[in-house]
Formats: sequence, structure tokens, C-alpha cells
Amino acid sequence: MNDASIAVTGLGLVTAAGIGAEASWAGVCSGVSTAAHAPALAGLPVDIACTVPDFSANKLVGRRSSLSHDRFVQLAIVAAREAVADAGLDPRTWDGARVGVVVGCGLGGVSTWEQQHRRLLETGATSVSALLIPMLVPNMVAGHLAMDLGATGPNFVTATACASGATAIGTALSLLRDDVCDVVITGGAEAGVSPLIVTGFAQMGALSRRLDDPGAASRPFDVDRDGFVVGEGSGILVLEREADARARGAKVRARVAGYGASADAFHMTQPDPDGRGVKQATRMAMTAAGVGPDDVDHVNAHGTSTPLNDQTEAAVLRDLLGHRAAVTSTKGVVGHTLGAAGAIEAALTVLTIENSTVPPTANLANQDPKVELDIVTGAPRAQRTEVALSNSFGFGGQNAVLVFTSA
Repeated sequence: MNDASIAVTGLGLVTAAGIGAEASWAGVCSGVSTAAHAPALAGLPVDIACTVPDFSANKLVGRRSSLSHDRFVQLAIVAAREAVADAGLDPRTWDGARVGVVVGCGLGGVSTWEQQHRRLLETGATSVSALLIPMLVPNMVAGHLAMDLGATGPNFVTATACASGATAIGTALSLLRDDVCDVVITGGAEAGVSPLIVTGFAQMGALSRRLDDPGAASRPFDVDRDGFVVGEGSGILVLEREADARARGAKVRARVAGYGASADAFHMTQPDPDGRGVKQATRMAMTAAGVGPDDVDHVNAHGTSTPLNDQTEAAVLRDLLGHRAAVTSTKGVVGHTLGAAGAIEAALTVLTIENSTVPPTANLANQDPKVELDIVTGAPRAQRTEVALSNSFGFGGQNAVLVFTSA
């Protein structure tokens, strides 16, 4: 065992497929989309989204938190509590100074911002909540997790758009390898199903307009894809040095073996059509993990269901890995969760390795002939996975690739 090996010892998920890792995994493996018309978006040009079902903040995080925390923080608290319990750790007994929190978030408290801005315009300045700023700023997701768990080590949020969650996990590796922390709570959270955010994406032409059939709207790698569906959720992982985890008798769910990051330096929103930045990040992650193209069994693709992104990512994977790896995009089921996507997909990649099962890509009826990959469709595929990639790419050309290996 490599003394530098970093273990995943716990994970938690809150997605449109369900609350909890077990429910989310089952939903993703079903291959059934969660997209539906969202009441909060009624009357807008695009009114479909993937929202977390039956999420009661009062019940899951407590009445005080439900009133003082934006939804993105509430989602993260639920996922983090599950992850810490799954890791067999007790915040009442750990050395909080050696526990760090690194969470990715692209937007912050947008629903709070919208609500309070409406108050300002309609009823005046005195009606604006004194909690506006602490509910709005993205860093509060890490701050509140630290308060909830008693983690007094390094604490910050990474913001690399839709790569934020993966960037957070990659950053957490350094805290452990540099012996700054013994445990890092890491991942991502986002609650972007808001009128302003969804309309902004719609105005860009990024969202699917398949409004008459929401369940078929998000269709990664399909020839008829026309954009993504906004989702919400949180994915949190507990990372430790493997030697420490095994010494305390913890279950090692998988290893985070490599991380690569790069910038396209090309365009605000469009991927570099040659995929140079994505190739750079992928090669960096594989080199760090000590694996080659023939070692990769599975890729949890970024796979947004937008024409350019899917085509570019597919070309890079084909060029670097050939046709061997089983590829899936889980955004067909849970939508695009923006800053949380990389973390949610990282957790699902761990579950793919653990369960020797690759989830299907929802709604892939006619694979784009330009996508020359082995895309898993229809039903989950039983397959032993030793090495897997999890890809995340964000506006601004920010790329993050993680390599996970079996324990």
C-alpha cells in the first residue's frame, strides 16, 4: 500500500433521485429521468428542472437552520452528516483542528438573493433580512458544515463553475498529503433551481426546450440532444490517508488516486473544440494515479447533453482511451447540478466501483455517430471496475478530472 494513498471512507448524497446515497444510487441505476415541470419556474420560457423530492428542511436539518440557511447549505448539511456517519467518525470525539472542510459551489444562495431583492423592490429596505449576506455568500456552506460538525481545520469553498465539486476534492488531496489534516469533508452543493438562474441559462441557449416531455429532455450523447436540465443537490465525501483509515478499522470504499486541472483559455462558455485543456487535465490525473489508457475501465462523463460539450468530451475520450472504457453520464437522471455536479458524480463513481455496476445514460435512444464511445444505455451494466475517471468542466474553460481506484 502506498503511504500517500487517499481513501474514501464515507459518502453522502442528496439528489433529485433521492435523499441519501442508497436512494440516489437506486434512482441513477433505474435510468429514469427526474426532470419535471417545477412550480417555482411556472410561466418562464423554460420551466423544467430536477429537484430533490420531499426535502423538509425542518425535519432534516432543524427549524433554526431551515430559517437561517439557504437551501444549498441545507442540502450540504444532510449529505455531510450522512458521509461522516458512513465513515464511522464521531465529531464529538475527533480532533477538530485536524479536520478540514472544502466544498465546491458555483452560485451560493441565489434563492435568498431573489427573495430579498423582491422584498427590497416591493416593500422597502427595512423588510430586507439581516441574514441576507450570511445566507447568500457561497463560503457559508463550508462555514456551516464546520459549525455543524465541529471541524476547526482549514475551511473554504472552491468556485470553478460546474467543476467546483471536483476541484474541491482535488484540493482536499493536498491537505491530506501535506499532513495539514487527518480528515477532510469535501464535495459540493448547489441549489440553482431559481427563476433568475434558469432563465439566464435559457437565454444562453444552454437548456433543453423539450418542455412537452420533460423526462426525455436531458439526453447526453444522443443525436437529438438540445441542452441540459438544471438540477440541485449535494455530494459529500470523507477523505483520509489510507494508512490512518485502516489503522482505525474503517472501511475503505475506494481510493482517490489522481487529480488533474487545467484551463482551456479559449472562451467564456464554449469548450475548446480541440479539447486541449480537457486532454491536459486527463493526462495529468492519470499520470498522478500511475495509470495508462488501457487501465481505465469506466468514465463518469461530464456529459451535459449540450451539443458542443458532449461532442468535444467524446472526442477527447476516444483519442486518449479508445473504445475500451464503459462511459455513462448520470445527468440524464439527476440533471446538471452545476457546482455540485463534480462531487455528486465522484460519489456515484465510488458506488460504481463498489457495486461492480455502471449506471445507464438515460434517454440515449440514438447515439450521436460522432460519439465513438462505449456508452452504457438502457439498463445498468454488471462490470468489475478497478480504475475510473470522473470528469467535470466549467464555464471559463476550467477542467477537473479525478481518478478513483478500487480498494
